[in-house]
Amino acid sequence: STQQPPPSHFQTNEYADAQLQEIVRKMRERATVYKEKLKDPVLSSPEGSPTASPKKPPPPPKEEKKQEKKEDAEAKPEEEHYCDMLCCKFKKPPLKKYMDYLQLPESIDSYTDRRYVAWLMLVTVAYNWNCWFIPLRFVFPYQTPSNTIYWFTIDIICDICYLCDLLIFQPRVQFLKGGDIISDKVEMKKFYHSSVKFRLDVISVLPFEVLYFFFGFNPAFRANKMLKHNTFFEFNDRLEAILDKAYIYRVIRTTGYLLFILHINACLYYWASDYEGLGSTRWVYDGNGNMYLRCYYWAVRTLITIGGLPEPQTLFEIVFQLLNFFLGVFVFSSLIGQMRDVIGAATAGQNYYRSCMDNTVSYMNTYSIPRLVQNRVRTWYEYTWDSQGMLDESELLEQMPTKMQLAIAIDVNFAIVNKVDLFKGCDTQMIYDMLLRLKSIVYLPGDFVCKKGEIGREMYIIKQGEVQVLGGPDGKKVLVTLRAGAVFGEI
Repeated sequence: STQQPPPSHFQTNEYADAQLQEIVRKMRERATVYKEKLKDPVLSSPEGSPTASPKKPPPPPKEEKKQEKKEDAEAKPEEEHYCDMLCCKFKKPPLKKYMDYLQLPESIDSYTDRRYVAWLMLVTVAYNWNCWFIPLRFVFPYQTPSNTIYWFTIDIICDICYLCDLLIFQPRVQFLKGGDIISDKVEMKKFYHSSVKFRLDVISVLPFEVLYFFFGFNPAFRANKMLKHNTFFEFNDRLEAILDKAYIYRVIRTTGYLLFILHINACLYYWASDYEGLGSTRWVYDGNGNMYLRCYYWAVRTLITIGGLPEPQTLFEIVFQLLNFFLGVFVFSSLIGQMRDVIGAATAGQNYYRSCMDNTVSYMNTYSIPRLVQNRVRTWYEYTWDSQGMLDESELLEQMPTKMQLAIAIDVNFAIVNKVDLFKGCDTQMIYDMLLRLKSIVYLPGDFVCKKGEIGREMYIIKQGEVQVLGGPDGKKVLVTLRAGAVFGEI
């Protein structure tokens, strides 16, 4: 029998086998290359690997190599801050960061720049040095030829602070013009040079100390240094704006005013005693004991009108004492009134809370409200005040622009709203509008927020605590407990 040729499908299988063997060979080669790269990624080369498909991610060894490069780059700047000294290794501070922070900006925002407030504090210290010690050195014999060099050195340091403030800091302070913040160098200099503050600053740095060469080291020639009072008051305003409890600083400042006035009065009393002659009469200072403390004690008793002091003898002493009494009554009453205002402003919120609570209790007593209800009302007032520090948060925000109200509302309530699944995926503007309408309400344990059948006009988001949903035949069965982030009610 004749041999028939094999069917055509046998030829197709041989071709397919060849293709499959070729694919298997390439896969094995590729697997071998990847194994070598995984064993030694440093010696691997991208040239030996086949071209990757654009849809596939890059091979892992390349990612590791990039990661190592990043770690080396991050570790390098840290190593640069270490120095070997003897047997130890010290870490040097990153001077560049400190220098960038200490570098003076082109313009200074006096309301937010803490460095400017720190500089004002330094100038204020120099100003207080001049205000307290210039009268002291002029009247009392505390400045002697042996210690003049020390007084003069500190005076030079204070003058340098004044000069730096005049030439470097004040011309860089931003200002408002037509509702815009001006930060241009030329405009800031023009504004400062045209102000009264600039004229007083210039007078306060005039070197009247050159008169020392003609009349000796008389501290009276430095009296112009006390004209830089604008910086002192500016520092007070800026410091109060950044302090959490500014009333404490106001009390300290008012006390400082009283002590300074007593200090000036003590200096005047010693000057009057020296003018009349120390120990010449019973009224003047007799020269015994510590001269400053004795004069300060006399000033306290005079200004506060305690009495019990020796009677003035001469006409000069009588006039001086009368002026002291008038000044004492005026100054002391003014400072006491200012202290009362400061303390009253610090406790204004507490007084408002007490007033509201007392008025509510009086109203409930007038209409014979049951004692149980009165106790719950008192508890609500106390709990609301302890938890929030105020009775109504919206009162604080009413005077602010809408944008500022929104910024505060985002910081306070956005985290709460963001947890609610109902609002996920909603438009951002809709969420912002809703944040402006949120109002904090405190409910006591056992209070009913809403009941079945009531018309829903409000939606509640639980910020803190739990809310139980009651049901059942008697309405006392707890069906579900809602916790922080849950929502109920209707808009």
